[in-house]
Amino acid sequence: MGVLRSVLHTRHVDPGSSLGEVLFGLIMTLTFTLGAGIIIEEEGAEGVRTLLLATIGCNIAWGIIDGALYVVGQVFNRGRLMRLGQNIRATRDEAAARALVAGELDEMLEPITTDEERSSLYSRVVGHVRQRQAPRHGGVTRDDLLGALVCFWLVFFASFPAAVPFFFFDDPWVALRVSNGVLLFLMFYAGFSWAKYTLAKPWVSGISFLLGGLFLVAVAIALGG
Repeated sequence: MGVLRSVLHTRHVDPGSSLGEVLFGLIMTLTFTLGAGIIIEEEGAEGVRTLLLATIGCNIAWGIIDGALYVVGQVFNRGRLMRLGQNIRATRDEAAARALVAGELDEMLEPITTDEERSSLYSRVVGHVRQRQAPRHGGVTRDDLLGALVCFWLVFFASFPAAVPFFFFDDPWVALRVSNGVLLFLMFYAGFSWAKYTLAKPWVSGISFLLGGLFLVAVAIALGG
């Protein structure tokens, strides 16, 4: 649990995104393992091990894809903010410049500030942006790559516990059920941990994540995923 807690607190990926990656990996792995009974009947323990290796391989591939998408998202968002700064510098109309800033910050600040406070803040932001030199590029940074690595690790971490019971139990049925139990517990724990960042009750959140995850797994299996 300490490993999961440490990655959820990383500065490179926010807690909500971290838990989303964990849930993605858990749901994908459960989609494979909950349907593994047929393989046990047809191919025995060897077939299940092959399935689990395929599951881990699939999650590794999706971890790489998620990491790449994270980098793309970061570069895009940085470029969007650079364009916003460019537009603020380009306009001489103070009200129009403040409106550009408001479009970016109003949703976050409106519940906790007055109109006058936001107007004063946005004026300072406009002045600060105009005084600073425009960034020359918005390419990939070291933090982007570290965030991508965290995304990869989270998806991989979610699939790895599924394989552990098969190293300790000779009976493939027992190992499979223990594997499923571990994954379901991790899904509950993910929801339980997520609640600490919100006003939700941890136990209610954990159970909701568990039931919601099982529903999504059932949908994925029903649709051939």
